[in-house]
Amino acid sequence: MRSPLRAAALLAAGALLLSACVPDKTQVSPTDGVSDTGEPTASATPSDGGEAAGVYGQQIDWSTCGELECATIQVPLDWDEPDGDTVDLAINRYPAADQDSRIGSLLINPGGPGGSGLDFTESFVTTAGDDLLDSYDVVGFDPRGVGESTPVECGSDATIDDYYMADVVIESQDDVDAEVARTQDFAAGCEDATGDFLTEVDTVSAARDMDLLRSLLGDEELYYMGFSYGTQLGATYAELYPENVGRMVLDGALDLTLSDEDLTLGQAGGFENAYRNYLTWCIAQGDCPLGDTVEEGLEETTALLDRALEEPFYTAQTYDLNRNLLLYGIIVTLYSEESWGFLTQGFEELEQQSTGAIMYQLANFYFDREPSSDSYSANSTWAFTAINCADSVDREATTYADIEDFTAEAEEVSPTFGWWFASGTGCDGWPESDAQTVTSLDEAAAGAADKIVVVGTTNDPATPYAWAEAMADQLGAPLLTYEGEGHTAYGRSNACIVDNVDGFMVDGNLPDSGTRC
Repeated sequence: MRSPLRAAALLAAGALLLSACVPDKTQVSPTDGVSDTGEPTASATPSDGGEAAGVYGQQIDWSTCGELECATIQVPLDWDEPDGDTVDLAINRYPAADQDSRIGSLLINPGGPGGSGLDFTESFVTTAGDDLLDSYDVVGFDPRGVGESTPVECGSDATIDDYYMADVVIESQDDVDAEVARTQDFAAGCEDATGDFLTEVDTVSAARDMDLLRSLLGDEELYYMGFSYGTQLGATYAELYPENVGRMVLDGALDLTLSDEDLTLGQAGGFENAYRNYLTWCIAQGDCPLGDTVEEGLEETTALLDRALEEPFYTAQTYDLNRNLLLYGIIVTLYSEESWGFLTQGFEELEQQSTGAIMYQLANFYFDREPSSDSYSANSTWAFTAINCADSVDREATTYADIEDFTAEAEEVSPTFGWWFASGTGCDGWPESDAQTVTSLDEAAAGAADKIVVVGTTNDPATPYAWAEAMADQLGAPLLTYEGEGHTAYGRSNACIVDNVDGFMVDGNLPDSGTRC
């Protein structure tokens, strides 16, 4: 699975304000709930408990945690054995401001996969509309394998650094074999630390966890807002449980029908477009450190990346700024135009001082890593890998010829970054899961389409607008469009988006498909 491991993660919604908040970084066990082809059948875990009466019969014990309420529930380690071993699912709640008009609980997911829903609750309630906050208890959760829930673990901080921060250069089949062996070694450490749970963190299992949580919260229907990868999680839920969908907003949508390669190409093109838009903006500000035209800026960017590969920039930290870290430093700022100023500062330092401290800080921000202590504040980076590989259904061995061919395709859509998006071996070497992915939305379209709104941003780099168009079309759901830059729209765009989303979530008013804000 090339896309998730070397491409940029699908980060959470919200403006990327580096001084204020941290971004969160895009399938089914063959049980009674999903067929071998990924198509839903009768659920093995009915909403009233059924065979999973043990977990569906528990009570939520809330406690105060700052301005929120927090709790931990138990979910099956393996949904093939719903009454078997369990793992923790950490949740929090911001109660509805107007309990008299309360509709129910609103589950939210920031994306990733690997983003912390607990952290997201705190930021979401500062940007959501007042009508929404009056009407719903906002409930965040760390999905299985993530954060405060039973986590995926992969070893020491130094082990994580060695795997994710290094430059990877593949110029022969020997390089491919070495990279696969490196992944095998890393994955073996994850398996030793995490156990059998490592391959049980797939998206369908997370969707089943959501239905359990819906039931425990006392809601007959699921109210949900998912961003980026959270749209895959929400659409998967709608496919498995169309009769349980209440109202659902999917912002920054993925196209579940695309192959891993096509997803990667879409992202590569999206980030190329976003970077060109940044360069246009930078030049308009005057004294852009990369040149006076977009083409000059692209050429200088390539020169800086080549230089970082040959001789990494000094950072005054444990690691210097290599090409991989420089690329992450660039990518992370493209999720919101509000971060473009930080990118300019990083380039100014590279050009004027030949040091890379700012870009290094940006790359660490992407990884949820504290450079002063060489430690990680969250497990989002390796949870991202584990979830994507649990979902992966394409496990053919990678060859150097494959990478050459795919690099050529990627560089067609992204001359600046295409090589990076195509430069990995994906899940080759990762332990295989028996999970399968939901790749069609037949049941959701038939049973829940009029309860779902899809939101797309025209210049979204991480989830291109065409993907939102595709998901809306597949669901037969209205498409609400934000005309602008950045990743996702609700809470970071304009009042038109908020009014339309809140009007749907609170009053059930479906926006007209084609509405543009």
